[in-house]
Amino acid sequence: MPESAFGPTNQCIGIADVLRRRGHRIVFAAEASWKGRLAALGFEEDLVDLAPPPEPVLDADGTEVEQDAGQFWKDFIRDTAPEFRRPTVEQLESFIRPTFAALVDGARYCEPQLREIVARSGADVVVEDNVVAFPALNTAGVPFVRIVSCNPLEVPGSGVPPAFSGLPAADDTQWASFRAEYDRVMRPLWADFDAWVVEQGAPPLPDLEFVHTSDVANLYVYPAEADYTDARPLGPAWHRMDSSVRETDEAYELPAVVADRPEGSALLYVSLGSLGGADLDLMRRLVESLGRTPHRYVVSMGPRAAELELAPNMVGAEFLPQTRVIPSVDAVVTHGGNNTTTEALHFGRPMVLLPLFWDQYDNAQRMDELGFGVRLDTYRFTDEELAAAITTALEPARRERLAGVGAAVRARDGLRRGADVIEAAGRGQRA
Repeated sequence: MPESAFGPTNQCIGIADVLRRRGHRIVFAAEASWKGRLAALGFEEDLVDLAPPPEPVLDADGTEVEQDAGQFWKDFIRDTAPEFRRPTVEQLESFIRPTFAALVDGARYCEPQLREIVARSGADVVVEDNVVAFPALNTAGVPFVRIVSCNPLEVPGSGVPPAFSGLPAADDTQWASFRAEYDRVMRPLWADFDAWVVEQGAPPLPDLEFVHTSDVANLYVYPAEADYTDARPLGPAWHRMDSSVRETDEAYELPAVVADRPEGSALLYVSLGSLGGADLDLMRRLVESLGRTPHRYVVSMGPRAAELELAPNMVGAEFLPQTRVIPSVDAVVTHGGNNTTTEALHFGRPMVLLPLFWDQYDNAQRMDELGFGVRLDTYRFTDEELAAAITTALEPARRERLAGVGAAVRARDGLRRGADVIEAAGRGQRA
Protein backbone atom coordinates (compact mmCIF):
# COMPACT_ATOMS: atom_id res chain seq x y z
CA MET A 1 0.00 0.00 0.00
CA PRO A 2 1.77 3.15 -1.20
CA GLU A 3 0.84 6.73 -0.45
CA SER A 4 -1.30 8.18 -3.25
CA ALA A 5 1.48 10.17 -4.91
CA PHE A 6 3.73 9.34 -7.83
CA GLY A 7 6.94 9.12 -5.79
CA PRO A 8 5.95 6.37 -3.32
CA THR A 9 3.80 4.57 -5.88
CA ASN A 10 6.55 4.48 -8.50
CA GLN A 11 9.00 3.28 -5.86
CA CYS A 12 6.66 0.45 -4.89
CA ILE A 13 6.08 -0.41 -8.55
CA GLY A 14 9.82 -0.95 -9.00
CA ILE A 15 10.12 -3.44 -6.12
CA ALA A 16 6.80 -5.10 -6.90
CA ASP A 17 7.83 -5.68 -10.51
CA VAL A 18 10.96 -7.54 -9.37
CA LEU A 19 8.86 -9.68 -7.02
CA ARG A 20 6.27 -10.32 -9.75
CA ARG A 21 8.96 -11.51 -12.13
CA ARG A 22 10.18 -13.89 -9.41
CA GLY A 23 6.76 -15.52 -9.49
CA HIS A 24 5.04 -13.81 -6.57
CA ARG A 25 1.48 -12.50 -6.59
CA ILE A 26 1.23 -8.75 -5.97
CA VAL A 27 -1.93 -7.00 -4.81
CA PHE A 28 -1.92 -3.18 -4.68
CA ALA A 29 -4.26 -1.56 -2.14
CA ALA A 30 -3.57 1.83 -3.68
CA GLU A 31 -5.94 4.79 -3.60
CA ALA A 32 -8.87 4.56 -6.01
CA SER A 33 -7.63 7.13 -8.54
CA TRP A 34 -4.89 4.68 -9.58
CA LYS A 35 -7.51 2.37 -11.12
CA GLY A 36 -6.19 0.61 -14.21
CA ARG A 37 -2.67 1.96 -13.99
CA LEU A 38 -1.31 -0.84 -11.82
CA ALA A 39 -3.19 -3.67 -13.48
CA ALA A 40 -1.60 -2.59 -16.76
CA LEU A 41 1.78 -3.46 -15.22
CA GLY A 42 0.72 -6.98 -14.27
CA PHE A 43 -0.42 -6.39 -10.69
CA GLU A 44 -3.76 -7.04 -9.05
CA GLU A 45 -5.70 -3.99 -7.89
CA ASP A 46 -7.93 -3.95 -4.81
CA LEU A 47 -8.18 -0.21 -4.31
CA VAL A 48 -9.34 1.96 -1.42
CA ASP A 49 -11.12 5.28 -1.08
CA LEU A 50 -9.38 7.64 1.34
CA ALA A 51 -12.42 9.92 1.40
CA PRO A 52 -16.01 9.77 0.16
CA PRO A 53 -15.91 9.45 -3.64
CA PRO A 54 -16.25 12.86 -5.30
CA GLU A 55 -19.20 13.74 -7.45
CA PRO A 56 -18.47 12.60 -11.01
CA VAL A 57 -17.21 15.24 -13.45
CA LEU A 58 -18.90 15.04 -16.85
CA ASP A 59 -17.62 16.32 -20.18
CA ALA A 60 -19.76 18.09 -22.79
CA ASP A 61 -21.13 14.75 -24.01
CA GLY A 62 -22.17 13.70 -20.53
CA THR A 63 -19.35 11.15 -20.24
CA GLU A 64 -17.66 10.85 -16.86
CA VAL A 65 -14.14 12.28 -16.88
CA GLU A 66 -11.61 9.86 -15.41
CA GLN A 67 -9.86 11.18 -12.31
CA ASP A 68 -6.10 11.66 -12.56
CA ALA A 69 -3.93 9.45 -10.35
CA GLY A 70 -3.28 11.20 -7.05
CA GLN A 71 -5.65 14.06 -7.98
CA PHE A 72 -6.49 14.77 -4.33
CA TRP A 73 -2.89 15.68 -3.54
CA LYS A 74 -2.44 17.67 -6.77
CA ASP A 75 -5.41 19.82 -5.78
CA PHE A 76 -4.24 20.07 -2.18
CA ILE A 77 -0.75 21.21 -3.15
CA ARG A 78 -2.07 23.68 -5.72
CA ASP A 79 -4.32 25.32 -3.13
CA THR A 80 -1.60 25.34 -0.47
CA ALA A 81 1.27 26.58 -2.67
CA PRO A 82 1.43 30.09 -1.12
CA GLU A 83 2.59 28.49 2.14
CA PHE A 84 5.75 27.20 0.46
CA ARG A 85 7.14 30.74 0.42
CA ARG A 86 7.35 30.74 4.22
CA PRO A 87 10.28 29.48 6.36
CA THR A 88 10.09 25.77 7.15
CA VAL A 89 9.44 26.38 10.85
CA GLU A 90 6.33 28.42 9.94
CA GLN A 91 5.18 25.73 7.51
CA LEU A 92 4.76 23.33 10.43
CA GLU A 93 1.46 24.95 11.31
CA SER A 94 0.37 26.09 7.86
CA PHE A 95 1.30 23.02 5.80
CA ILE A 96 2.77 20.05 7.71
CA ARG A 97 -0.05 19.79 10.23
CA PRO A 98 -2.87 20.11 7.64
CA THR A 99 -1.15 17.54 5.47
CA PHE A 100 -0.84 15.05 8.31
CA ALA A 101 -4.44 15.80 9.28
CA ALA A 102 -5.58 14.91 5.75
CA LEU A 103 -3.52 11.72 5.82
CA VAL A 104 -4.90 10.78 9.23
CA ASP A 105 -8.45 11.36 8.00
CA GLY A 106 -7.73 9.05 5.07
CA ALA A 107 -6.40 6.33 7.35
CA ARG A 108 -9.50 6.50 9.53
CA TYR A 109 -11.87 6.49 6.58
CA CYS A 110 -10.38 3.52 4.76
CA GLU A 111 -9.73 1.26 7.77
CA PRO A 112 -12.85 -0.94 7.28
CA GLN A 113 -12.16 -1.28 3.54
CA LEU A 114 -8.52 -2.08 4.16
CA ARG A 115 -9.31 -4.86 6.62
CA GLU A 116 -11.50 -6.47 3.98
CA ILE A 117 -8.81 -6.09 1.31
CA VAL A 118 -6.12 -7.65 3.51
CA ALA A 119 -8.42 -10.57 4.29
CA ARG A 120 -9.32 -11.07 0.61
CA SER A 121 -5.70 -10.95 -0.49
CA GLY A 122 -4.54 -13.87 1.63
CA ALA A 123 -1.20 -12.07 1.84
CA ASP A 124 1.94 -13.68 3.23
CA VAL A 125 3.50 -10.26 3.81
CA VAL A 126 2.06 -6.74 3.97
CA VAL A 127 4.10 -3.76 2.77
CA GLU A 128 3.36 -0.09 3.49
CA ASP A 129 5.07 2.97 1.99
CA ASN A 130 3.35 5.85 3.75
CA VAL A 131 3.94 8.36 6.54
CA VAL A 132 0.88 7.45 8.64
CA ALA A 133 -0.21 4.17 10.17
CA PHE A 134 -2.97 1.97 8.80
CA PRO A 135 -3.80 -0.45 11.65
CA ALA A 136 -5.29 -3.01 9.26
CA LEU A 137 -1.81 -3.53 7.80
CA ASN A 138 0.12 -4.34 10.95
CA THR A 139 -2.64 -6.29 12.69
CA ALA A 140 -3.12 -8.71 9.79
CA GLY A 141 -1.31 -11.58 11.50
CA VAL A 142 1.41 -11.72 8.83
CA PRO A 143 4.83 -10.02 8.63
CA PHE A 144 4.60 -6.26 8.17
CA VAL A 145 7.30 -4.33 6.24
CA ARG A 146 7.58 -0.57 6.36
CA ILE A 147 9.19 1.40 3.53
CA VAL A 148 10.51 4.94 3.96
CA SER A 149 10.70 6.43 0.49
CA CYS A 150 11.06 9.98 1.84
CA ASN A 151 14.33 11.40 3.14
CA PRO A 152 15.48 9.11 5.99
CA LEU A 153 15.33 11.97 8.51
CA GLU A 154 11.76 10.68 8.78
CA VAL A 155 13.41 8.26 11.23
CA PRO A 156 14.37 10.70 14.00
CA GLY A 157 17.48 10.89 16.14
CA SER A 158 19.19 13.40 18.41
CA GLY A 159 22.29 13.55 16.22
CA VAL A 160 20.59 14.55 12.97
CA PRO A 161 18.53 17.56 11.90
CA PRO A 162 14.76 17.38 12.45
CA ALA A 163 12.69 16.25 9.48
CA PHE A 164 11.05 18.95 7.31
CA SER A 165 13.46 21.61 8.57
CA GLY A 166 16.07 21.77 5.81
CA LEU A 167 18.59 22.64 8.53
CA PRO A 168 22.28 21.77 8.09
CA ALA A 169 23.80 18.68 9.64
CA ALA A 170 26.91 20.58 10.76
CA ASP A 171 25.08 23.34 12.67
CA ASP A 172 22.59 22.33 15.35
CA THR A 173 21.85 25.81 16.68
CA GLN A 174 18.25 25.80 15.38
CA TRP A 175 17.42 22.12 15.86
CA ALA A 176 15.98 22.44 19.38
CA SER A 177 13.70 25.37 18.55
CA PHE A 178 12.39 23.60 15.44
CA ARG A 179 11.69 20.43 17.45
CA ALA A 180 9.92 22.44 20.14
CA GLU A 181 7.65 24.06 17.56
CA TYR A 182 6.97 20.67 15.96
CA ASP A 183 5.95 19.32 19.38
CA ARG A 184 3.65 22.29 20.02
CA VAL A 185 1.96 22.09 16.62
CA MET A 186 1.77 18.33 16.12
CA ARG A 187 1.26 16.74 19.53
CA PRO A 188 -2.53 17.20 19.80
CA LEU A 189 -3.07 15.64 16.36
CA TRP A 190 -0.59 12.85 17.11
CA ALA A 191 -2.14 12.06 20.51
CA ASP A 192 -5.63 11.78 19.03
CA PHE A 193 -4.41 9.58 16.18
CA ASP A 194 -2.36 7.40 18.53
CA ALA A 195 -5.44 6.77 20.69
CA TRP A 196 -7.44 5.77 17.60
CA VAL A 197 -4.66 3.46 16.37
CA VAL A 198 -4.64 1.65 19.72
CA GLU A 199 -8.46 1.36 19.61
CA GLN A 200 -8.07 -0.54 16.33
CA GLY A 201 -5.88 -3.12 18.07
CA ALA A 202 -2.51 -1.87 16.86
CA PRO A 203 0.46 -1.04 19.13
CA PRO A 204 0.91 2.55 20.34
CA LEU A 205 2.80 4.84 17.99
CA PRO A 206 6.31 6.02 18.89
CA ASP A 207 6.29 9.46 20.48
CA LEU A 208 5.35 12.12 17.91
CA GLU A 209 5.68 9.62 15.03
CA PHE A 210 2.63 8.84 12.93
CA VAL A 211 3.66 5.41 11.64
CA HIS A 212 4.93 2.21 13.24
CA THR A 213 8.40 0.80 12.79
CA SER A 214 8.33 -2.91 12.00
CA ASP A 215 10.13 -5.38 14.22
CA VAL A 216 10.43 -7.66 11.16
CA ALA A 217 11.91 -5.45 8.44
CA ASN A 218 12.05 -1.79 7.45
CA LEU A 219 13.41 -0.44 4.17
CA TYR A 220 14.56 3.06 3.32
CA VAL A 221 15.73 4.55 0.04
CA TYR A 222 18.95 6.60 0.25
CA PRO A 223 22.50 6.01 -1.02
CA ALA A 224 25.20 5.15 1.49
CA GLU A 225 27.22 8.17 0.31
CA ALA A 226 24.47 10.52 1.54
CA ASP A 227 23.14 8.56 4.52
CA TYR A 228 22.92 9.76 8.13
CA THR A 229 23.71 6.46 9.87
CA ASP A 230 27.06 7.69 11.20
CA ALA A 231 25.12 10.24 13.30
CA ARG A 232 21.90 8.24 13.73
CA PRO A 233 22.56 4.48 13.71
CA LEU A 234 19.66 2.18 12.89
CA GLY A 235 18.80 -1.21 14.35
CA PRO A 236 19.15 -4.63 12.69
CA ALA A 237 15.59 -4.58 11.30
CA TRP A 238 16.50 -1.60 9.08
CA HIS A 239 17.79 -2.19 5.55
CA ARG A 240 19.06 0.47 3.17
CA MET A 241 18.10 0.41 -0.48
CA ASP A 242 20.69 2.72 -2.01
CA SER A 243 18.25 3.41 -4.82
CA SER A 244 14.97 2.05 -6.13
CA VAL A 245 14.95 2.68 -9.86
CA ARG A 246 11.96 1.01 -11.48
CA GLU A 247 12.50 -0.91 -14.71
CA THR A 248 8.98 -0.42 -16.05
CA ASP A 249 9.45 2.97 -17.77
CA GLU A 250 9.23 2.99 -21.54
CA ALA A 251 12.21 3.91 -23.71
CA TYR A 252 12.86 7.60 -24.49
CA GLU A 253 14.65 9.00 -27.52
CA LEU A 254 15.97 12.54 -27.25
CA PRO A 255 14.40 14.87 -29.84
CA ALA A 256 16.89 16.36 -32.27
CA VAL A 257 16.30 19.91 -31.00
CA VAL A 258 18.04 19.02 -27.73
CA ALA A 259 20.17 16.08 -28.85
CA ASP A 260 21.93 18.13 -31.55
CA ARG A 261 23.13 21.04 -29.45
CA PRO A 262 25.97 23.55 -29.90
CA GLU A 263 29.40 22.92 -28.45
CA GLY A 264 29.53 24.05 -24.83
CA SER A 265 25.81 23.60 -24.35
CA ALA A 266 24.83 21.03 -21.72
CA LEU A 267 21.59 19.05 -21.54
CA LEU A 268 19.58 19.15 -18.30
CA TYR A 269 16.43 17.42 -17.10
CA VAL A 270 13.91 19.65 -15.29
CA SER A 271 11.24 18.28 -12.97
CA LEU A 272 9.40 19.75 -10.00
CA GLY A 273 7.44 16.53 -9.62
CA SER A 274 3.80 15.88 -10.31
CA LEU A 275 2.80 18.06 -7.35
CA GLY A 276 5.31 20.89 -7.79
CA GLY A 277 4.34 21.10 -11.44
CA ALA A 278 0.87 22.18 -10.33
CA ASP A 279 2.37 25.57 -9.33
CA LEU A 280 2.00 27.15 -12.76
CA ASP A 281 3.52 30.52 -11.81
CA LEU A 282 6.67 28.83 -10.57
CA MET A 283 6.92 26.62 -13.65
CA ARG A 284 6.59 29.66 -15.91
CA ARG A 285 9.24 31.54 -13.94
CA LEU A 286 11.61 28.58 -14.19
CA VAL A 287 11.03 28.14 -17.94
CA GLU A 288 11.59 31.86 -18.51
CA SER A 289 14.87 31.89 -16.58
CA LEU A 290 16.25 28.67 -18.07
CA GLY A 291 15.26 29.90 -21.51
CA ARG A 292 17.88 32.65 -21.17
CA THR A 293 20.74 30.19 -20.68
CA PRO A 294 22.79 28.58 -23.50
CA HIS A 295 21.82 25.05 -22.46
CA ARG A 296 19.13 22.64 -23.61
CA TYR A 297 16.42 21.14 -21.42
CA VAL A 298 14.03 18.20 -21.25
CA VAL A 299 11.11 19.36 -19.09
CA SER A 300 8.61 17.28 -17.17
CA MET A 301 5.78 19.80 -17.51
CA GLY A 302 3.40 18.39 -14.91
CA PRO A 303 -0.37 18.30 -14.60
CA ARG A 304 -0.90 21.79 -16.05
CA ALA A 305 1.17 21.16 -19.17
CA ALA A 306 -1.55 22.50 -21.47
CA GLU A 307 -1.15 25.92 -19.81
CA LEU A 308 2.65 25.99 -19.98
CA GLU A 309 4.61 27.19 -23.02
CA LEU A 310 8.23 26.03 -23.21
CA ALA A 311 11.16 28.13 -24.41
CA PRO A 312 12.83 27.33 -27.79
CA ASN A 313 15.73 25.53 -26.06
CA MET A 314 13.36 22.99 -24.44
CA VAL A 315 11.29 19.93 -25.16
CA GLY A 316 8.88 18.31 -22.76
CA ALA A 317 5.62 16.61 -21.95
CA GLU A 318 3.20 16.29 -19.04
CA PHE A 319 4.75 12.96 -18.09
CA LEU A 320 8.19 11.64 -19.02
CA PRO A 321 9.84 8.27 -18.33
CA GLN A 322 12.21 9.83 -15.83
CA THR A 323 14.45 6.80 -15.32
CA ARG A 324 15.11 6.76 -19.09
CA VAL A 325 15.68 10.51 -19.37
CA ILE A 326 18.15 11.09 -16.51
CA PRO A 327 20.90 8.84 -17.97
CA SER A 328 20.83 10.96 -21.14
CA VAL A 329 21.42 14.34 -19.47
CA ASP A 330 24.36 16.10 -17.84
CA ALA A 331 22.56 17.42 -14.74
CA VAL A 332 19.13 17.59 -13.12
CA VAL A 333 17.08 20.60 -11.98
CA THR A 334 14.71 19.22 -9.35
CA HIS A 335 12.42 19.99 -6.44
CA GLY A 336 14.39 17.51 -4.35
CA GLY A 337 11.75 14.81 -4.06
CA ASN A 338 13.33 11.62 -2.77
CA ASN A 339 12.69 9.63 -5.94
CA THR A 340 14.28 12.19 -8.24
CA THR A 341 17.14 12.87 -5.83
CA THR A 342 18.08 9.21 -5.42
CA GLU A 343 17.58 8.48 -9.12
CA ALA A 344 19.93 11.34 -10.00
CA LEU A 345 22.53 9.85 -7.63
CA HIS A 346 21.88 6.36 -9.05
CA PHE A 347 22.87 7.66 -12.48
CA GLY A 348 25.62 9.92 -11.13
CA ARG A 349 24.12 13.27 -12.12
CA PRO A 350 24.67 16.53 -10.19
CA MET A 351 21.64 18.57 -9.22
CA VAL A 352 20.26 22.08 -8.84
CA LEU A 353 17.59 21.89 -6.15
CA LEU A 354 14.51 24.08 -5.71
CA PRO A 355 12.64 22.59 -2.71
CA LEU A 356 8.93 23.20 -2.25
CA PHE A 357 7.62 21.18 0.68
CA TRP A 358 7.92 18.13 2.97
CA ASP A 359 11.30 16.35 2.79
CA GLN A 360 12.45 18.31 -0.26
CA TYR A 361 14.18 20.87 1.98
CA ASP A 362 16.07 18.07 3.72
CA ASN A 363 17.20 16.54 0.44
CA ALA A 364 18.18 19.91 -1.01
CA GLN A 365 20.24 20.73 2.08
CA ARG A 366 21.87 17.29 2.15
CA MET A 367 22.86 17.40 -1.52
CA ASP A 368 24.24 20.92 -1.12
CA GLU A 369 26.29 20.20 2.01
CA LEU A 370 27.75 17.03 0.46
CA GLY A 371 28.63 18.77 -2.81
CA PHE A 372 26.20 16.65 -4.86
CA GLY A 373 24.07 19.64 -5.81
CA VAL A 374 23.35 23.33 -5.33
CA ARG A 375 20.37 24.47 -3.24
CA LEU A 376 18.52 27.64 -4.26
CA ASP A 377 15.65 29.64 -2.77
CA THR A 378 12.78 28.34 -4.87
CA TYR A 379 10.70 31.52 -4.98
CA ARG A 380 13.44 34.14 -4.74
CA PHE A 381 16.24 32.96 -7.05
CA THR A 382 17.51 35.40 -9.64
CA ASP A 383 18.40 34.53 -13.22
CA GLU A 384 22.04 35.03 -12.31
CA GLU A 385 21.83 32.69 -9.30
CA LEU A 386 20.16 29.95 -11.31
CA ALA A 387 22.68 30.25 -14.15
CA ALA A 388 25.57 30.18 -11.66
CA ALA A 389 24.13 27.11 -9.91
CA ILE A 390 23.97 25.27 -13.24
CA THR A 391 27.57 26.25 -14.01
CA THR A 392 28.63 24.93 -10.60
CA ALA A 393 26.74 21.69 -11.06
CA LEU A 394 28.42 21.14 -14.43
CA GLU A 395 31.99 21.60 -13.13
CA PRO A 396 34.10 18.71 -14.51
CA ALA A 397 35.42 17.67 -11.09
CA ARG A 398 31.92 17.56 -9.66
CA ARG A 399 30.59 15.55 -12.58
CA GLU A 400 33.49 13.11 -12.30
CA ARG A 401 32.85 12.66 -8.58
CA LEU A 402 29.13 12.07 -9.15
CA ALA A 403 29.89 9.54 -11.87
CA GLY A 404 31.85 7.54 -9.30
CA VAL A 405 29.00 7.77 -6.79
CA GLY A 406 26.55 6.58 -9.43
CA ALA A 407 28.67 3.56 -10.34
CA ALA A 408 28.87 2.53 -6.68
CA VAL A 409 25.13 2.99 -6.12
CA ARG A 410 24.21 0.96 -9.18
CA ALA A 411 26.57 -1.83 -8.14
CA ARG A 412 24.71 -2.22 -4.83
CA ASP A 413 21.41 -2.79 -6.72
CA GLY A 414 19.01 -1.42 -4.13
CA LEU A 415 15.93 -2.46 -6.07
CA ARG A 416 16.74 -6.16 -5.70
CA ARG A 417 17.97 -5.63 -2.18
CA GLY A 418 14.51 -4.34 -1.27
CA ALA A 419 12.81 -7.24 -3.04
CA ASP A 420 15.07 -9.70 -1.18
CA VAL A 421 14.06 -8.21 2.19
CA ILE A 422 10.33 -8.42 1.42
CA GLU A 423 10.69 -11.93 0.03
CA ALA A 424 12.53 -13.09 3.15
CA ALA A 425 9.89 -11.50 5.41
CA GLY A 426 7.15 -13.34 3.56
CA ARG A 427 8.96 -16.61 4.17
CA GLY A 428 9.50 -15.88 7.85
CA GLN A 429 13.23 -15.37 7.36
CA ARG A 430 15.68 -12.58 8.14
CA ALA A 431 17.23 -10.89 5.11
